[in-house]
Amino acid sequence: MDRITLSHGFGPFWRPDSRLLILGSFPSAASREAGFYYGHPRNRFWQVLSLLSGEEAPVTTEEKKAFLARRGIALYDVIFSCSIVGSSDASIRDAVPADLCPILAGSRVWKRIFANGKVAQRCFERFQAPLLGLNCIPLPSTSPANASYSLEKLCAAWREGIGPL
Repeated sequence: MDRITLSHGFGPFWRPDSRLLILGSFPSAASREAGFYYGHPRNRFWQVLSLLSGEEAPVTTEEKKAFLARRGIALYDVIFSCSIVGSSDASIRDAVPADLCPILAGSRVWKRIFANGKVAQRCFERFQAPLLGLNCIPLPSTSPANASYSLEKLCAAWREGIGPL
């Protein structure tokens, strides 16, 4: 697979009443193709949120947006553009950070920021924390590559980090 340079593609999802922000690193190839977050069918993101909320997992992009709106969840990625090979976070180079200021200024998210995985956490600490003066709470990645976490263990860690949805 070749290294390509890409921009985010579909931007953040947030509303003025969003009360928490979950950040990934950069959209996977499946998410870029779907035009929305966590588009890979084996990524457990939507399953984890549905189990934490007691709602059915959303399937379509419109269902996902409605779910996020009901639960006050904003989504974005720490990286706006980078060079990448496929969907490999480990291959990310030349990262340009995303601008989180509009989300933070226009919503109720302030200080309720979570990172979905270690790469998102490291990138936040490198690019965002010095600029914003904020921290984010690390959560284990919902990626299928994070095979060391069962769905049950993943839900427990997310429940402890985020609290009730």
